[in-house]
Amino acid sequence: MTPQTPHLQRRFGLLQATALNMSNMVGVGPFITIPLLMSALGGPQSILGWLAALVVCMADGLIWSELGAAMPGSGGSYLYLREAFGPQRWGRLMAFLFIWQFIFSGPMEIASGYIGFCQYLSYIWPQRSLKIDPLTIVLGVITIALLYRRIGSIAKITVTLWVGTVLTMLIVIVLGAFNFNPKVAFDLPPNPFHFSLGFLMGLGTAARIGLYDYLGYYDVCYIGEEVREPARVIPRSILISLAVVAVMYIAINLSIMGVVPWREFVPADGNEKANYVVSIFMERLLGRKAAILFTAMILWTAFASVFALMLGYSRIPYAAALDGYFFRVFGKLHPTKNFPYVSLLFIGALSIVFSLFPLGIVIDALITTRILIQFMGQTAAVILIRRRRPDLGLPFHMWLYPLPCFVAFAGWIFIFATAGGKVISLGLLSLLLGVGAFAVWSKGKKSWPFSVTKLEQI
Repeated sequence: MTPQTPHLQRRFGLLQATALNMSNMVGVGPFITIPLLMSALGGPQSILGWLAALVVCMADGLIWSELGAAMPGSGGSYLYLREAFGPQRWGRLMAFLFIWQFIFSGPMEIASGYIGFCQYLSYIWPQRSLKIDPLTIVLGVITIALLYRRIGSIAKITVTLWVGTVLTMLIVIVLGAFNFNPKVAFDLPPNPFHFSLGFLMGLGTAARIGLYDYLGYYDVCYIGEEVREPARVIPRSILISLAVVAVMYIAINLSIMGVVPWREFVPADGNEKANYVVSIFMERLLGRKAAILFTAMILWTAFASVFALMLGYSRIPYAAALDGYFFRVFGKLHPTKNFPYVSLLFIGALSIVFSLFPLGIVIDALITTRILIQFMGQTAAVILIRRRRPDLGLPFHMWLYPLPCFVAFAGWIFIFATAGGKVISLGLLSLLLGVGAFAVWSKGKKSWPFSVTKLEQI
């Protein structure tokens, strides 16, 4: 490789990697989902679903840590699925299906941040129409512009945004601790733990919302080729992010519940207060002016999240294109700034389009399309890698193997199975369409399963 050849550079250390993950995880998620979470089971007992999601994510975090340390390349899941299932046969299908679902779910996740941004902005600017909001387009363009640069300067921007995110959460936690009213927080409805099919469905709904809040603990894996000492940094950044954010999330939930009675924003559908419950929390404690200032900090946090998301997700089509699993144009790096600019522009544009849809639809669609291939697929992938690729050395071994795999797999099945008929159908339909698209793509390339070379027979 000559000095003039564009290439990715390893500039992300433990601090930057942890900041990237946490910015991705926090964002506007916990601030817009608290009313949805409380509505799932009709009261504070909905926290059980959030805790269930935490258990699943902790187990899954160990899977990401082992795979990310063993294969620190760009693309994350795409790379792991391809290598685990065999790059010449089934790995081609799994990698293609991952890219297929990602093309939709990745931009949807970014779009949810734009939508949440606009919801909280309505507290400051209440006369705005949020159904089709041109501001989401402006936010999308700004995000793309900030990422259109070298990775070194992006690392600095990431840490700066992360500091604002942590400060916002700490303010809520501290104020909530000093003003916490347990009678308000634990005002349970009659028979809150009555075991039934309805309770299980509500628990699954709460777990899906919790999962949405936690999404992003693995974001560093998507830019593994740009991480220093990846065997050490990737596992540590994932596990630190999960542990710190879990503590902060439970503290934030309790803080809000202990000040604002949950019955004021439950059910969340059609309830204006549910759009900016944390702003109401601040208004109750410090008044309208302080609430406006704090809302601005939440907007900062929301923007930090979409920034981190787009940074990681723009590397996935790039990695797939380099290996011949996606259109070649996505494999181009900027000739002087050394970043995948075509992939960045594509993901950014789709995110803007999806931001024009309702938040509930966006969240349901992104989760159901992601569970079947990415999360459940990687659970099998880590087992296959251990059996088939001893050459990788596995610099990080998950604790209590294979228990985390069983816990994660069972959790994904439960979350998917309790999603409801329409949502499950959407997930299965997207999978079937992906298989059909793979068949068309493979036939056009005359590759497996339509053509088997001597190399593929090995």
